[in-house]
Amino acid sequence: MNSPIGSEHLVNQTMISPAPDEVIRLTNVSVRYHVPRERISTFKEYAIRKIQGKVSKNTFWALKSINLSVFRGEVFGIIGQNGAGKSTLLKLIARVLQPTEGRVWVKGNVVPLLEIGAGFHPDLTGRENIYLNGAILGFKRNEMKRRIDNIIEFSELGDFIEAPIRTYSTGMWARLGFSIATEVTPDILILDEVIGVGDEAFQKKCAKRIETFRDNETTILLVSHDTQMIESLCQRAVWLDHGTIQAMGSVSEVVRAYHIGHSP
Repeated sequence: MNSPIGSEHLVNQTMISPAPDEVIRLTNVSVRYHVPRERISTFKEYAIRKIQGKVSKNTFWALKSINLSVFRGEVFGIIGQNGAGKSTLLKLIARVLQPTEGRVWVKGNVVPLLEIGAGFHPDLTGRENIYLNGAILGFKRNEMKRRIDNIIEFSELGDFIEAPIRTYSTGMWARLGFSIATEVTPDILILDEVIGVGDEAFQKKCAKRIETFRDNETTILLVSHDTQMIESLCQRAVWLDHGTIQAMGSVSEVVRAYHIGHSP
């Protein structure tokens, strides 16, 4: 598959000596955002204020001094409350963002499923969106023709595949997105709160596919608020809170620390 992520990425072009089987390494990584203090409703208003020097901003660190490594074939869990920095971390690894400080090294092709329905057009049918999403992931149309029946079958959407996806429920969007993203086994698969959406039977089906990927040495980064799912699927995990690592290691130890840290 021709991945838009590339085969090997190194921020700042500084050499890093990876450990055997290491596919992701973040070294002293921080991400800083600037947010306007006042709500500005239009781009025109923002541009005028910018020219006048009247745009004041707050600065905050979404991630601060992150160091972690992930290895080939791992299912690596990422937990934390909303605003902890989980999505920012995934976007760095998917090369959607670059760090303000530090280095990010990623080896292999990456398929990110960061948001439900990302890359979908609401007015197109499910079938048409399969081709659209496939193109975004680097598939040629002929490749998608060969794979489309498998994608539709796995998604269990039936006749809904011919309906505009603006008519889909959140669970149906997630099922279609997951079915497309996992049709081909990537080197690294990123899943952000995706397999927790939908009915129990489909969640089990997704978990089984993840286990198959793990057996084939695909590295999977899994974000979920469902700590039971994280414990059942992951070997190691990290707990983020306000952009910093609170715990990292075996999944049972990290989940235990997370629950203690949030106990009343």
